[in-house]
Amino acid sequence: MLDIAEELHRWVEQGRDFAVATVVAVGGSAPRPAGAALAVDTDGTVIGSVSGGCVEGAVYDLCTQALQDGEPVLERFGYSDEDAFAVGLTCGGTVEILVMPVRSGDRARPVLASALSAAERGEAAAVARIVSGPAELLGRALLVRPDGGYEDGYEGGFGAHPELDRTVAAEAGAFLDAGRTGTLHITEQGSRCGAPLTLLVESWAPPPRMIVFGAIDFASALVRIGKFLGYHVTVCDARPVFTTAARFPEADEVVVEWPHTYLERTSVDARTVLCVLTHDAKFDIPLLRLALRLPVAYVGAMGSRRTHLDRNERLREAGVTERELARLRSPIGLDLGARTPEETALSIASEITAHRRGGSGVPLTGAHTPIHHDVTFGQQRGTSGSLADGWSM
Repeated sequence: MLDIAEELHRWVEQGRDFAVATVVAVGGSAPRPAGAALAVDTDGTVIGSVSGGCVEGAVYDLCTQALQDGEPVLERFGYSDEDAFAVGLTCGGTVEILVMPVRSGDRARPVLASALSAAERGEAAAVARIVSGPAELLGRALLVRPDGGYEDGYEGGFGAHPELDRTVAAEAGAFLDAGRTGTLHITEQGSRCGAPLTLLVESWAPPPRMIVFGAIDFASALVRIGKFLGYHVTVCDARPVFTTAARFPEADEVVVEWPHTYLERTSVDARTVLCVLTHDAKFDIPLLRLALRLPVAYVGAMGSRRTHLDRNERLREAGVTERELARLRSPIGLDLGARTPEETALSIASEITAHRRGGSGVPLTGAHTPIHHDVTFGQQRGTSGSLADGWSM
C-alpha cells in the first residue's frame, strides 16, 4: 500500500472512499512483492498494480465489491493448468491479496491516513494489518513510528487486547529498522484473542544511501544508475575542481571533503552502499579502514587485480583484520566484460543488487535456481515470530 502512498494520500485529503488491494504473500515466480498494491475509488479510478496485469481485472472486481459491502476479503490467486489465460498467474506463481475498503467512518481510515501522510512527507513509518485470523479482526491496522510510538484507532487495542498492540508494535519496529515489508505470525497464546494471527507489516523508510567516493567519469554513470534504482546518492571527493554539481547534476549531494573525514561524520545504516572509485592509496586506505568496520550493506572498491592485492596488503598493515577484509568487494562489480563507464556502472549495480537480494549472478538460462531470492528472517516463537521478505525503499 505504501508504494502508492502519494496518490492514496491525495485521495484521503479529497475525502474519497476507496478500496485497496495489497499483496500479503507470494510464492514461486509471482511478479510483484509483498506490499505491492492496487486501489480503486468509487468512480472506478485505478492506481497501482498487484500482478503486472495477470489478475488485475479480478482484483478490480473485488475492490468494487468491497466498496459496496464494506467487508475486507483475503483472496488467493495461482496458475491455472487448464487455461493459462484464465484468472490466475501465468508466470506459475501464487499471490494472496487482502482487499480492504477504506471508507469515511471506518475505524482503520485514520490509521491508514496517518501512515500515508508520513510516507508522503518522507518520514519512516510501518503499518501492520491483520490478514489472517478471526473475521472481525481482518483488516485492522496499527501504525508504528520509529520512536516506538503507535496508534490503532480501536477501543481496547486493534486486536481487541492492548498487550497485542505492544507486541505487534515491537515486532513491526524491527521491520521498520530494517526497512522491510513482510508477514508477522503470532501464535494463539501471543494474540490474546483465542486464535493465531498473521499480519502484513509494510515499512516505508527514506531511500537507502549510495555514497560514491571519487569524482570520476565512472562515478557520473554510477550516480545515474543509483538514482534509477532508488538510492539517495552522494558523491564525495577531496578535489574541488572535479567535485562539482555541474559534473554530477543527478546526485542528491556533492561533497568536497576528504573521503574518510566525510564518512566519519555522515550517517549510514544497514542499507547503505559505499562505492570507492578513487583507486588512490592516499584516499582508499583511510577510507576503507573505516568503511569495513561500519554496519553497512556493501563496500566495493575499484581497481585492477594488482591494485587490489597491493591495497589489501596496505589495509592489513593499517590494522584491518582478515574478517573485515573479507567484506570488501574488490575489484568492484560483476564480470560483464564492461569497458565503458556506463557498462561499469551496470556491473557495479548488478553486484549490489545480487548481494542485496541473495542472487548468484549467473545467467538464468539453463539454471535451476529461483528467479527471486528475497531473504527471509526470523522464526516462530512462543508468543510471536516474524518472517519478512523483500527490501522496501
